[in-house]
Amino acid sequence: MIGDAIAGWIGNRIDRRDGEGGTLGALAGVLTWKAAKKIVPAAIVLGGAAYAYHHFTRGREPAA
Repeated sequence: MIGDAIAGWIGNRIDRRDGEGGTLGALAGVLTWKAAKKIVPAAIVLGGAAYAYHHFTRGREPAA
């Protein structure tokens, strides 16, 4: 909840720089924050799984 408020405030401030308003920027900031809360942990898990697969299959390669 507080993260949504902070993201909305930051988006509002960024959007006000053009002098027109900040509602669209606040909305974009909140949506970006909500998406990042789901995507970043998933990317970390998938990256860790890919690294583990690479690490464990590397040892199985026959010596040349």
